[in-house]
Amino acid sequence: MQDVTIHRDFADLTWAAAALIVRLGAESLAERGVFRLALSGGSTPLPLYALLALPEWRARLDWARVQLYWADERCVPPDHAQSNYRMAYEALLLPLGVPMANIHRMQGELAPEMAAANYSAVLAAVRLDLILLGMGEDAHTASLFPETAALGETTRPCVANYVPKLEAWRLTLSAPYINTTRHKVFLVNGANKAAALKAVLQGAPDPQRYPAQLISAARWLVDAEAAAGLEQA
Repeated sequence: MQDVTIHRDFADLTWAAAALIVRLGAESLAERGVFRLALSGGSTPLPLYALLALPEWRARLDWARVQLYWADERCVPPDHAQSNYRMAYEALLLPLGVPMANIHRMQGELAPEMAAANYSAVLAAVRLDLILLGMGEDAHTASLFPETAALGETTRPCVANYVPKLEAWRLTLSAPYINTTRHKVFLVNGANKAAALKAVLQGAPDPQRYPAQLISAARWLVDAEAAAGLEQA
């Protein structure tokens, strides 16, 4: 069962996502004393990270007790312009002053299989409280791309995934591991995502073609442009 909320525009979606993170984070801290949050890369979450770093938002969550993880990573060093870690660190973690001991990044500078094995070890005894996910025009999420080997992973938390159309390796959490997360939240915006969103949410099951279908019981925050093709109940 998927929970879909349509927002009038990207700004409204971003504000709603920030409010949800703060609320779920506070609940996790109250219940378990820690909030384990997995971040996503790409352009969609960047305004969200900037918003959360503002003084009026940062005070709403005790970031010193937040443990940070990643949904996926490019196989590049942490200071590379394409690094998901670098984007999140500069936009969110550095302004918030999150302790380095709380930051658990994927080691994109290592050989892909070694980096994936290392991250699987990091996650071996970890259940995430919240994971932020995006979705591409091809319906990929994290670095689970259509017709790639990682879609068949059933046991490991993190895998190295070669993506032929990008001619590049990626590191990604596996779908079974993502599905153990307490709260899975997709952020989807833009008219260019409308066809993929309709296929994922209302089309026939075909996860090899639409990998985002592998993620169950998720909450979808989408803007009106992305939702334009959805059939309203």
